[in-house]
Amino acid sequence: MMPRRAAPLLLLPLLLLTGGAAQAAARTQFQIRCEDTISKTISVLSAKQNGYTVNTQLSYKMLTAMKGVASRNQFVLGLTRTESRVQIGLAGQMLQDPASGYECVAPKITVQLTYEPVKIYVGSEFPAGTCGYQEILAHEMRHMQAYMAHLPKVEKSVSAALAKRFEGKPLYAPAGTARAALAFEIDSGWLPYIKAEMAKVEAVQAQIDSPAEYARLSRACGGEIQKILVKTRALR
Repeated sequence: MMPRRAAPLLLLPLLLLTGGAAQAAARTQFQIRCEDTISKTISVLSAKQNGYTVNTQLSYKMLTAMKGVASRNQFVLGLTRTESRVQIGLAGQMLQDPASGYECVAPKITVQLTYEPVKIYVGSEFPAGTCGYQEILAHEMRHMQAYMAHLPKVEKSVSAALAKRFEGKPLYAPAGTARAALAFEIDSGWLPYIKAEMAKVEAVQAQIDSPAEYARLSRACGGEIQKILVKTRALR
């Protein structure tokens, strides 16, 4: 879905130094001013899910086409769809030192992870209340729960990566370049990295749709689902 980066921690131009690197030598008056007076670097990450809906208006043939299944022997009885959103905001206090030509910034990075309302589809051949409907819906709810369980994992991993990168200390750069360098790092490094972390849930989703699970569904409800499939296929 998008390129993955193992560690987006070295993307900032080399001129943009962390406070830790600056402290390797004796601190200058500008460094003291930056590190002791401006706000500390802050990363705020939040994750939320905006609910779900159940749609029973589409036939299983339509759902099969929606998923893009090509085989004549494969059918999609239910489908779960959502869209992940990643929003990153950047702000922070900045100081400049005309004598050295450098500036320091204590970035405040806010990250919001969201799943847009999950849309669950159950084939219209399986009316609400029937055994087939309940079995298919239960399967699709497993998909939804996988999305929900994945959000806290992404929140934890991204929070740890942000903390490791910024260390709560100001960053230094030539005057007039710090914000642009930070924006570049976010757009070219952090955004693809976070999206890739969000996309890891698809491996879990694939496991839920195993051949064994499809076989179980076809036999569920005393063969009710299989009978409906055979009947609708015969009417083509």
